[in-house]
Parts: sequence; structure tokens; C-alpha cells
Amino acid sequence: MSIVTGELIRMMNYVDDIAATLRRIQAGLPTMTDEERKRLAEYMRKSDPNFMAMVETMEKLK
Repeated sequence: MSIVTGELIRMMNYVDDIAATLRRIQAGLPTMTDEERKRLAEYMRKSDPNFMAMVETMEKLK
């Protein structure tokens, strides 16, 4: 049986918030121009830290 700490629950809630934000972004994509989508993708890629960089960091800490 694994123990779930308050800190883990808090972090998982943060991930839920990120997922909700990404769903809002996804819903808005059809109304954007190709240039806007390209700029948003670049902006997201350059954010520090970005989602995928955090996942990679956690996987390396094993």
C-alpha cells in the first residue's frame, strides 16, 4: 500500500490546473490563424520550465 502525502496531492492538483489550462488553449486553437498558432507554440516551447522539461527532469531523478 502506497502512502499519499499532502504534498503529492497538492502537486497533482497543480497538474489538474495545467491540464485545464491546456484544454482552454486547445479549445481556442480553431479560432486562431496559422501565424498565431505558430507564435503560441513557440512561446509555449520557450517557457521555462515547460511541461515536457519538467516530466523529463522527474524521470531523470529516479
